[in-house]
Amino acid sequence: MGSGLRVLRKRLLSGAQEAEGTAVVIDVLRAFSSAAYMMHLGAARIVLMAEPKEVLRFKAETGALAVGEVGGKIVDGFDLGNSPSRILAAGRTLFSGRTVAQRTSAGVTGALAAARRADQVTLGSYVTAGATARYLLGLSPSPETVSLIAMGNAGREITPDDEGCAGYLEHLLARAPYSHVTALQEIVEHECTQKFLRGDQAHFPAADPVYCLQRDLFDFVLAAQLEESLLVARRIDVPKENAA
Repeated sequence: MGSGLRVLRKRLLSGAQEAEGTAVVIDVLRAFSSAAYMMHLGAARIVLMAEPKEVLRFKAETGALAVGEVGGKIVDGFDLGNSPSRILAAGRTLFSGRTVAQRTSAGVTGALAAARRADQVTLGSYVTAGATARYLLGLSPSPETVSLIAMGNAGREITPDDEGCAGYLEHLLARAPYSHVTALQEIVEHECTQKFLRGDQAHFPAADPVYCLQRDLFDFVLAAQLEESLLVARRIDVPKENAA
């Protein structure tokens, strides 16, 4: 597929609303890192929802777990906030086999917007980047266009975590230049990470960036599609070709 692939770089909610082809909606800190960790812990599916009241109604009707945030903070009635470290602390016992309803200000909002235009939506983060690239490069028929959409802070402000991940994916897909050292330095020095590292806000645990900035931690992609009017993300395993 390689040379014929057109890779578009888009950003923020406006970029999600302009998605073309196959969309990778990127939210490193923290939505789609959190989603990957929930799948790692055995979640069966993640239903992406725009409004907290939708999540709470879905939870009441189905027994799903409610996970996410508004303004970075856990919503009253939700089981967990948008925190990988706290998701890991909750463990496999909570997530195994469960449906999760997720609501976040950037990533989930962007995925819902992209799904209105894109042929397919995947959820992007550093922890699944390698598997996401392998998945896209292995699709048949091959997509002509991939939109890499860096959602930034609340879908309104560009941030280096999502831009860096988009750059890494562009490198994997189209051999564009990328320096992970440079990307990490920009991410760690930026307020998007410093607000965690200061440790002065309980809803921003200092451990979260550590979990979010691991590259290629998981050999699966999170692919989202409409199922009975709901946008549902499921895990698709994409093992490395040389894996034993």
